Amino acid sequence: MAAAAATPVRIPSAAVAAGAAAGGLVGGYGIARWTKKRPLGGVALAAAGAVAARQWQRTGGTKTAVGLSAAYVAAFAGSHPLAKKIGAWPAVLTVAGAVAAASWTVTRRAAG
Repeated sequence: MAAAAATPVRIPSAAVAAGAAAGGLVGGYGIARWTKKRPLGGVALAAAGAVAARQWQRTGGTKTAVGLSAAYVAAFAGSHPLAKKIGAWPAVLTVAGAVAAASWTVTRRAAG
């Protein structure tokens, strides 16, 4: 039996950007917490933010990338006071979800 040619799976750029943004916030916090090295978490946060920003720029242009990057940074900053009210992990997951939703919405609208 001959093997069928593999059909490449195309992941929507909106999903890549949303996943990178949410993953950067969650992963950055997780790395910082578990390694007890905040700068290492910051590296993960920045790297994922750069991946997301590149996708945002490709999909929606510079204005979209700047706006969503600002939302990413604001979510990171906003998670700190929110954590005092609801706890660290719930705060991180809340802001990650908010940024992913904003990213998905804006990039889907820009692409379509």
